[in-house]
Amino acid sequence: MLFLSNLKNTFLLFILILSSCGKKVQSVKKNIETALTKDIVIPKPKIIVAANRTNAYIPLLKDKKIAVVANQTSVIFKKTAKEKPKYTHLVDSLISLHVNVKKVFSPEHGFRGKVDAGETVKDGLDAKTGLPIISLYGKNKKPSAKQLQDIDIVIFDIQDVGVRFYTYISTLQLVMEACAQNNIPILVLDRPNPNAHYVDGPTMEAKHTSFLGMTKIPLVYGMTIGEYATMINEEGWLTNSLKANLSVIPLKNYTHKTEYSLPIRPSPNLPNDMAIKLYPSLGLFEGTNVNAGRGTEFQFQRFGAPFLNADYYDFKYTPEPNFGAKNPKQKGKLCYGMDLTKINSRSLNGVLIHWVAQAYENTIDKELFFNTNGFTKHAGTEKLQQQIEAGVSFEDISRSWDSDIKDFKKIRVKYLIYK
Repeated sequence: MLFLSNLKNTFLLFILILSSCGKKVQSVKKNIETALTKDIVIPKPKIIVAANRTNAYIPLLKDKKIAVVANQTSVIFKKTAKEKPKYTHLVDSLISLHVNVKKVFSPEHGFRGKVDAGETVKDGLDAKTGLPIISLYGKNKKPSAKQLQDIDIVIFDIQDVGVRFYTYISTLQLVMEACAQNNIPILVLDRPNPNAHYVDGPTMEAKHTSFLGMTKIPLVYGMTIGEYATMINEEGWLTNSLKANLSVIPLKNYTHKTEYSLPIRPSPNLPNDMAIKLYPSLGLFEGTNVNAGRGTEFQFQRFGAPFLNADYYDFKYTPEPNFGAKNPKQKGKLCYGMDLTKINSRSLNGVLIHWVAQAYENTIDKELFFNTNGFTKHAGTEKLQQQIEAGVSFEDISRSWDSDIKDFKKIRVKYLIYK
């Protein structure tokens, strides 16, 4: 009986221990779940630009003579524990891998990105590699047959910002056309578009096409440069509906809604994320006589002119020559306008026409405001200037773009590589 009694007590003790352990297990489980949902932030995978995906494209270059279309943004990033990213220029990397790079084609602002907007880029030799540099921004905007005669494949790798009048996509189109005409394959290494999360603005009209816009797309088109290259090719937008032998190396871990801070300024007057976000809207001032921050350290983050009403605009500044702006608009003149450096950049999900329209409305002498030919080239249409001059509301101006944007999105969706 004593044995049975002891056995019973032992069993009850075992049950109590299990019960206690169960409560502890549940408690621990609950704590883990709380930690996972509240305290631990699982980092999103880093975007891998196509240039870093060397295994995907180096085999395509074996025993080939290469031309590279590149600028200062054409880099391969290195892993580093420090916040500031390290990188190697694509051309330097290819040479170190014994790829036979024969020449470099450089776009607006030059191979090293130090030339002013609109300033002619000159041919020359790269001081570091000794490679010949051929300008695609001057009289020659498209590679000639002679310049391509010793080339087996062209690599295009330039960081874009997703705005139609930013000329790198025009360079892309003309390079693709030259490659198609000379039966030379072109390889596009894709990079993120920091303005890829929306489509907006007036659509380019055929009669106003220029190097500031060569195709019928909205001002902000919501595509990476690789996606856009595919659209150009498949929609027959090259001369005589030619098709290039095009390959695109895609990004990894990227969607159109992924925020991306450019580690290298894509051109001298886009110094930071705020400028890049504001560029679709303030870039329209380039077609007026209003200064958009060139000649200051806050390019495309402010605007002003001597002829804007000082009673309406209490912010003032004076543009002076600096890096990227040797002769800024309204140089040395006191300008009245707006400082936009403190606005919420997350709200910039469209082309905000009200800044241009309000500036026109508050111009002392309306004859001083528009550079009509330049504004039409930037807007892609005469209608926008007419709407602003007629005092059409900002909302109605934006609504007038809707039909064209809807039509464009039907085409765009066919060529999206990323969600």
